[in-house]
Amino acid sequence: MKIEIGSKAPDFTLYNSDKKKVSLSDFAGHNVLILFFPQAFTGVCTKELCSVRDNIASYSQMNAQVIGISVDSVFTLAKFKEELGLNFTLLSDFNKDTSIQYGSLYDSFVFDMKGVSKRSAFVIDSAGIVQYAEVLDNAGEIPSFEAIQSTLASLSL
Repeated sequence: MKIEIGSKAPDFTLYNSDKKKVSLSDFAGHNVLILFFPQAFTGVCTKELCSVRDNIASYSQMNAQVIGISVDSVFTLAKFKEELGLNFTLLSDFNKDTSIQYGSLYDSFVFDMKGVSKRSAFVIDSAGIVQYAEVLDNAGEIPSFEAIQSTLASLSL
């Protein structure tokens, strides 16, 4: 499945790192940046999410909530969030349903792992419409944060 720009973002409900259910619809009225990432505690994921942490004020200024999603357990994500001091929501897609919905799942990853989230980024506007979608096949790359910020800036005009 591929998410198209201009389409309604598929809603989902997942557990966060505090073991509470969170739905995309909870963020209605806000722009949302969804970042799928392969695995907590890996080099590129750590770099990417720390960069978002360090720039969280710019997302807030654009009325944007940031959500990180991976197939890691809520327990792993809680430790990851604590150790890195991440200041945004992390959700566990342990059953992989949301990653599949968003076309963001590797069939095969390193070390013969199956079903790991692809590194990807989606900007959803306050009405729930997809305004930006980037799904990377190479987990060593990171999304274009310049394009993401540009999209969010255009939504906050």
